[in-house]
Formats: sequence, structure tokens, C-alpha cells
Amino acid sequence: MSIGQWNATNDHAVESHDTSSADTSLPSNPVVEPVAAAAHQPMQRLAAVRRMQGLSRRAVARRLNVEVDEIRRQESETADLPLSIIYAWQKAMDVPLAELLVEGDDASTSPILRRAQLVRLMKTVLAVRDQAKQDSIRRMAETMWEQLVEIMPELAHINPWHAVGKRRRLSELGIAAHRHLTENVFLDRPD
Repeated sequence: MSIGQWNATNDHAVESHDTSSADTSLPSNPVVEPVAAAAHQPMQRLAAVRRMQGLSRRAVARRLNVEVDEIRRQESETADLPLSIIYAWQKAMDVPLAELLVEGDDASTSPILRRAQLVRLMKTVLAVRDQAKQDSIRRMAETMWEQLVEIMPELAHINPWHAVGKRRRLSELGIAAHRHLTENVFLDRPD
């Protein structure tokens, strides 16, 4: 609820209030009713920022130690989340808190997009540097790293893309599917 909306809804209470009364205390339990139009306005940008950071819901769920369904619920733009949850997301995604909140004119989109692009670029530079076999390519990657850190110092702590293993196709099975279990696993139950 904006200040203007609050003032408009409370003007009648101020006009009818007797100023000669000595009681100036606030109600003990003030309840602010959301304006019907405000109930459907976006409040946060968790999903958009997560996608810009290149993180999956599963990765965020692991970092926050919650189920993926809970992440999906929290990502709803109209979800009214407590600040403690917003701070947990901020820490899990390592982004400024302001990037997770919706501003009236959505002016934060360009800085968020710029930061996400620079993070991806830094990850690529580090991966090239670590996998380069030629010294000239390694030196070029080091120069790029220095220039990126000069542009945005927080990039100095970014890790390269994961280079271990490869992604499975949907038709491929993981190692767990190839393990053989004995019948005793299913028969022997501790009492």
C-alpha cells in the first residue's frame, strides 16, 4: 500500500477524530489490509534473478535446504515472503538484496542483467584459463580476468563453470541404475 493510498483511506478517520482527546496512542495491534489491486502486483523477482544467474530450482533448493516445490511456491512473484526468506535467497544466489525486490519502474533490470552477463563471462574466462594448453591463451584469459575484476570487483570470487563429467541425456541412466543389490537388502530388516 502506498503512502497516498494509506492517506486516502485514513483521511476520514483524521477528520472525524476529536483532537481534544488526550489519547494519542496507536492501536495495540494495527492490521494493514492489502489493497485489492496491490494483492496481484509483483513483490519480488526471485525466479527472474535465479534464471539470470543460471541456477536451477534444484540448485537453489539444495542451497536453502528446502524442497523444490517450496522453491516453486516462493518464486511466485506475488508471494508475500518474510524478509528472512528473501535474505536466505540473497545469500544462496550471492546477489545484492535490491536485485530480488521489485521496484515501481523495474529500473533494476539493466543492472541485474549486466551483472548476470558479467558473471557468465567471468565463469567462461576462468574455464578457458584453467583448460588452456597454450601459454598465450592462458595469458589472454588472465588479462580478461583482470579487466573484468576492474569493472566489477565482486567477480574476483566467482568460480569457473564445472568441468568435471558431462550432462546425461534423458535416455541415459545414472550410475545408481547400474548398481546391483542383493536380495538380502530387501529381506533383512532391523527390528
